[in-house]
Amino acid sequence: MDGETRKIAGSEAAGAGFRYFPYIMAAFVAILLLSNVIGAAKPSYVRLPDGSEWAFGAGVLFFPISYIIGDVLTEVYGYANARRVIWTGFAALIFMALMAWVVVALPPAEGWPGQEAYEFVFGNSWRIVLASIVAFWAGEFANSIVMAKMKVWTDGRMLWSRTIGSTVVGQGIDSLIFYPLAFYGLAGWPIEQLWQVVLSQWLIKTGWEALLTPVTYQVVGFLKRREGVEVFDTDTDFSPFGGK
Repeated sequence: MDGETRKIAGSEAAGAGFRYFPYIMAAFVAILLLSNVIGAAKPSYVRLPDGSEWAFGAGVLFFPISYIIGDVLTEVYGYANARRVIWTGFAALIFMALMAWVVVALPPAEGWPGQEAYEFVFGNSWRIVLASIVAFWAGEFANSIVMAKMKVWTDGRMLWSRTIGSTVVGQGIDSLIFYPLAFYGLAGWPIEQLWQVVLSQWLIKTGWEALLTPVTYQVVGFLKRREGVEVFDTDTDFSPFGGK
């Protein structure tokens, strides 16, 4: 059936045994976890022409890829299948936080010099862990819902408008929740820098989405041809806790 597509409703796509769905899910979860482990808590900066510094969170360089994959999931496989992946990522984040807490708390072997550095990198406070999980959950579901609804509204046309529009909403919610909840009031995070980072995150993530739009088109086109379906969420329950 490669090369041919048929239109199906979201309820028909829910739970269907798609060929490439497990691989897209694995990529989504892997990038989600890695972007939270590497770079989420590090503020960096770029120097502006006037000599001032504009701060941004280092994790912004890779985390938006998970949103792009989320767009691909919703566009190709429908909201119900994307919802399964979001909950899988949510569970993986909780397990990662639990594992980090246990490993950091274990007493190091005598003479091991790396405990202090290990605690600095992996010993995130409850605020950072909570902020990361809440921001991911809210942002990803907002992104997926907007993506699915816009596909119905546009009758499947103008994919670029859906990918960018959903990212503006989803990444805006994600950035607005994560940084204030994780770092507000902490030393090294003055309020001006905090809001600079929030705005930077939002703009850079949206910019990434726009820049990679041609790649998104290629991936979406490939998967639709291979899977042989065009999913429209016309009968979908959009509750994050819904069934189909």
